[in-house]
Amino acid sequence: VSWLFNPTRSEITSLDSGNIDDILNNADVALVNFYADWCRFSQMLHPIFEEASNVIKEEYPDKNQVVFARVDCDQHSDIAQRYRISKYPTLKLFRNGMMMKREYRGQRSVTAIADYIRQQKSNPIREVQDLEEISSLDRSRRNIVGYFEQKDSDNYRTFERVANILHDDCVFLSAFGAVSKAERFSGDNVIYKPPGENAPDMVYLGSLTNFDLIYAWTQDKCVPLVREITFENGEELTEEGLPFLILFHMKDDLESLEKFQQEVARQLISEKGTINFLHADCDKFRHPLLHIQKTPADCPVIAIDSFRHMYVFPDFSDLSVPGKLKQFVLDLHSGKLHREFHHGPDPTDVAPGQPIQDLASSPPESSFQKLAPSEHRYTLLREKDEL
Repeated sequence: VSWLFNPTRSEITSLDSGNIDDILNNADVALVNFYADWCRFSQMLHPIFEEASNVIKEEYPDKNQVVFARVDCDQHSDIAQRYRISKYPTLKLFRNGMMMKREYRGQRSVTAIADYIRQQKSNPIREVQDLEEISSLDRSRRNIVGYFEQKDSDNYRTFERVANILHDDCVFLSAFGAVSKAERFSGDNVIYKPPGENAPDMVYLGSLTNFDLIYAWTQDKCVPLVREITFENGEELTEEGLPFLILFHMKDDLESLEKFQQEVARQLISEKGTINFLHADCDKFRHPLLHIQKTPADCPVIAIDSFRHMYVFPDFSDLSVPGKLKQFVLDLHSGKLHREFHHGPDPTDVAPGQPIQDLASSPPESSFQKLAPSEHRYTLLREKDEL
C-alpha cells in the first residue's frame, strides 16, 4: 500500500540498447536524461525531471508527441559513448530519433524544463500572408522559404520536419495557396536566401518528399562549412567530439577569412565530419594563441587543436599551395603531427645527409578542450547557477 503515501509520479521511459531506437524514432520530441546514480546532481534532477514530465504530458497527452526518457550511463555505457556523454546529468533533445546538437543548458527547474519543451513544440515556420514580406526579410540571416499549394501535403510535412531540426540555424518561412502561386510556376518550391542584400537565391531541385535529400541540402545552406567559435558556443563545439582546424584572424581581416573558407571548400570538403573548420577572433582568443607562442600581431595563424595538443600550420602564405592544407589535416589523422613533435621529422621526409632532429619537448597542450567542462567544473556550475 505504499502508493497511498506517495504523490503520483510520471513514468519516465528507461532506455536501453533494445528499445532506444524504436522509442526515439517514433517520438516527435524526446528529452533524454543521461545520468549516473552516484552523481548527486543526477539524484537531485530526478524528481524535477519527473514533475516536468507530469506537467507536459497534461498538455501533450499523445505518447509520441513528447517523450521524457532516461539512460543510466553506468549500466549502458555503450549508449553513453554513442552520444558522447561525458558529464552528468546531461539533457539531450531528439526529434524523430535525430539528436539535436544543442543540449539543454537551461535552469534545472520544473518551470524552465516545461517552458523549454513548449518552445520546442512551437511552430518553427512563420507563415507569410503577402509576398511583400519576403522582400523585407532580414538579409543578415539565413532564410529558407517554402512555397506550397496547400499545408496538408507530404511536401509541407517534410519541410516542417526539416525546419523543426534546423530552426536554430535558419529562419523558416512558408506561403500557401493563392499567396504562393506566383512562386509555384513549376510546382511547390523551396528557396534559400543567403545573407547579403545582393546574394543570389538558390533553389532546391530535389524531391520535396525525400527527407534525407532536402535535409542535407538545407543543412548545407544553414550551417556554414567554416563556423566562428566564440566563448558562448565553444563548449557546444567541443562536445561534437571533432578536433578543430582554426583560423585565428583579426576581426576586420575578412580577406584572410575568405581565403581560408575558399581553401577549406576546395581542399577539405571530403574531411567534413572528421574535423571542425572554425575561425576565431585573435583579440578574444589570446590565450590559445599563447599556447602556440603566438600573439595577435602574428595573425592570421592557422592551427589544429586535437584536444590533446595544438599544432601550427607552418606559414599562412602556403594556404593556397595545392594540397598543403589537406596534408596538414591528414598528418593529424595519421598521427604524424604528434609523432614529429616528439621525434622530429619522419626519416622519409628528411633530405639525404640531413640530421634527424630529436625534440625533447612536447607539443603545446590543447587550449579549447578547457572550454569543455570537466565533471568537477560542471558540478560547480550546476551547484552555483542552476540547482
